[in-house]
Amino acid sequence: MDRPSPGITPIATAADLGKAIRNERKRQGYTQAETAGLCGVGTTFLSDLENGKPTAELGKALFVARSLGIDLFAVKRGA
Repeated sequence: MDRPSPGITPIATAADLGKAIRNERKRQGYTQAETAGLCGVGTTFLSDLENGKPTAELGKALFVARSLGIDLFAVKRGA
């Protein structure tokens, strides 16, 4: 697998996305309850998402990521 550019974290699994979201939430100093409230999702959903639940609703997961300032891109490996 090609190495990503500096500052870019590959997201290959639900756990990778959850970890990125959790790290950014904590970096910004928000609790799960605060983040859930700001994003209009439940704390259980956010906890499941951060813990890499593979069946977490994609639309909600993407909204939470965007709300925290995380942009996701689909880039072909090696491109």
